[in-house]
Amino acid sequence: MQSGFAQAGAPAGHVVLLGDSIFDNKAYARGGPDVVTQQREELPPGWNATLLAVDGDVASGVIRQLRSLPPEATHLVVSAGGNDALGFAYLLQQPAGSVAEALGILSSAQDQFAAGYASMMEAVCGRGLPAAVCTIYDTPESEPNQKVIKTAAAIFNDCITRAAFSRGVSLIDLRLVCYEVGDYANPIEPSSQGGRKIARAIAALLFPGRGAHRSLVVS
Repeated sequence: MQSGFAQAGAPAGHVVLLGDSIFDNKAYARGGPDVVTQQREELPPGWNATLLAVDGDVASGVIRQLRSLPPEATHLVVSAGGNDALGFAYLLQQPAGSVAEALGILSSAQDQFAAGYASMMEAVCGRGLPAAVCTIYDTPESEPNQKVIKTAAAIFNDCITRAAFSRGVSLIDLRLVCYEVGDYANPIEPSSQGGRKIARAIAALLFPGRGAHRSLVVS
């Protein structure tokens, strides 16, 4: 894939949002606009955005979502993996005799996550369109187990960053985008406030100069 996400002076495009409830958050917006509505508001005239993400889907669900890709799609943005990581939440209650043993248990879960995420990434990259993926964001500080969840999520986020950087795919780090309690409708879903930040981050990736922080990763 390309090192850049959108090219300067490119004609109007069509952004497709794939993944889970990070994008499909209408049920959690409490009457406010959802992410795709906010995304359309953040795009310049002539651009459009389509929501294919489905609340509750895991990474493999993105492969199914891609079958409905509109023919006019020009850019793909994926936020997936959070529900896959939640599937391993039971491991946090599993006893271990040492820190090393606990890390070994988590390493096995990481391997399973990485394999599923890689399959999804191959399907996304196979479309030949500029693509970006999002990390799994941290739960809000108001969540009692926030530090434990944040540390555990980092294990899976490592898989996401490796998958993106090894393929030259752009990355939006939602841990740096949604960092206020008000960005969350509940411990795992974005509020309308958080959705606005996510939409702006995607727009900033599409249109350099909107003030987003940028990093160059060489792999």
